[in-house]
Amino acid sequence: MSVRVRFAPSPTGSLHIGSARTALFNWLFARHEKGTFILRVEDTDLLRSEESHMKTILDSLEWLGLDWDEGPILQSSRFELYDDFAKKLLQKDLAYLDEGAVRLRMPKKKMVVKDLIHGEMVFDLAAEAQFEDLVITKSNGTPTYNFACVVDDALMKITHVIRGDDHISNTPKQLAIYESLGFPIPLFAHIPLILGEDRSRLSKRTGATSITEFRDLGYLPEAIVNYLALLGWSPKNNREVVPPKELIEEFSIVKVNKNAAIFNNDKLDWINLQYMKTAETKRLVALTRSLLEKEGYAGRVSEAQLEEVLTLFKTRLKTLRELLDMGRFLFEEKVTYGEEAAKELLGNPKLASDFQEISSRLEKLPSFETEKIEEVIRGYIAEKNVPAKEIIHPVRVAVTGGTVSPGLFELLAVTGKEKTVKNLRFAVEWITSHSG
Repeated sequence: MSVRVRFAPSPTGSLHIGSARTALFNWLFARHEKGTFILRVEDTDLLRSEESHMKTILDSLEWLGLDWDEGPILQSSRFELYDDFAKKLLQKDLAYLDEGAVRLRMPKKKMVVKDLIHGEMVFDLAAEAQFEDLVITKSNGTPTYNFACVVDDALMKITHVIRGDDHISNTPKQLAIYESLGFPIPLFAHIPLILGEDRSRLSKRTGATSITEFRDLGYLPEAIVNYLALLGWSPKNNREVVPPKELIEEFSIVKVNKNAAIFNNDKLDWINLQYMKTAETKRLVALTRSLLEKEGYAGRVSEAQLEEVLTLFKTRLKTLRELLDMGRFLFEEKVTYGEEAAKELLGNPKLASDFQEISSRLEKLPSFETEKIEEVIRGYIAEKNVPAKEIIHPVRVAVTGGTVSPGLFELLAVTGKEKTVKNLRFAVEWITSHSG
């Protein structure tokens, strides 16, 4: 049997992290089995579906690297098809009209499905009141979700329906539709939901929830894919850094855990850091450039300078977005001091004269290189006969506005002579005006 799976988002919003994990599991399964991954857009809700949302979803899938073999297929272009099948059920008296809507006569019996993750599930349609006759076409002529879903899955020859376990309640309804239409029933695999660390449904209250948000926060797509794959499934030896190619080789849908997965931002940050360390700097430059443009910092630093900055910072960045925070002094006209930085500068008014002298010496350097910068600052420290930390750390604060950074001399070289001198002299003025 040639595997055929589908991912079927509704274009009513961005691609949620839970939906992205569903898409990923379908994609991994298809690629592992050398099958077909189909993208179907379930846009039968004409009032809420928007083309802009569809574009965002497609862009997010492409950014994650989840390429599809067929589609996107829009349900809104297939209304005649669904209507034809509804009419066939009416003709066979398996459905009837009810105030303009078409209702399927639900069988009063037990329905059994063997779920690849949850095992055998039994639904007693006779005993449970919720299984009343099912609306398959609304009075306005549009098909309901369950009806369009079954018709499409059958006609697209879907072999495995892999979706979130919030769809388990839809399964018996869909089984009844399959049976009424005489369609073969696919295999089902309902994957567990993703919960926040407080074990509630993942929501904006606990942080980013859409792929677009994670991209804008500066996460790498391969890190997101890696982390999502670990939410409910684990590779051999419980490895945590598993690139997409290896995920495909190892993935097994039957090894997905049936319990809810807990989204842990710290774990995602750690995985992203591992990919950041090994990523090509030029690629990180391109991604960072995009973030800078969105922040209005376009043109503030050259390509070469940005590459140097990333080389210096990338082993300590959990996300590219952090560069905008740690390196904000590079992109803004004026340096701003955090609370701790301000206390440090105000705690020693004599620093103003130190910064003035160091800035003058640095300004005279014919070449602003790490070694030359170190010579100037260490020479000044020797003249003053003070511990190095009493000068080096305050200079870091004065130039960056923060108390933590990579090695000072390398940092100043990347910052450049003009901005380094400018920020030191700004610190002189700031200390003087705040120490009165």
